[in-house]
Amino acid sequence: MLGGAFAFQHIGGLDPCVLCIYQRWPWAAALALGLAAIMLGKKGRLPAIPLGLAALALLIGAGTAAFHVGVEQQWWAGTSGCGGVVGKAKTIEDLKAQLLATPVTRCDEVAWSMLGVSMAGWNLIVSALAAVLLAWQLIPGKRSTA
Repeated sequence: MLGGAFAFQHIGGLDPCVLCIYQRWPWAAALALGLAAIMLGKKGRLPAIPLGLAALALLIGAGTAAFHVGVEQQWWAGTSGCGGVVGKAKTIEDLKAQLLATPVTRCDEVAWSMLGVSMAGWNLIVSALAAVLLAWQLIPGKRSTA
């Protein structure tokens, strides 16, 4: 998912909004925690801690994605960063120059969708499924040995 997000940004030219950026952090945390679980895998039950934290990170990511879907559907308003950033311009000319130089990627507009589901919607689905699969690994007798 993280690789896909970067590909859409750097290859596809779709600039992320602030909520899109927020959705990347849980995936980065889950990746790091997954690598930690792999490295600790030969030490018995220790992998349960990073796996549990990775599942929690992905659950948080699913919540962030759900919030973003709600913003896209106009069910509720986005965050204060969902429309651009206004800095500390001292004059009207400074403000105008800043606004013209700042790319605005709105959180409430769907930039891309597949099968009627936005990128935030797909992130919600995949994050929730990944969190469930990781949590399943925490059930005694279900966890695979590394």
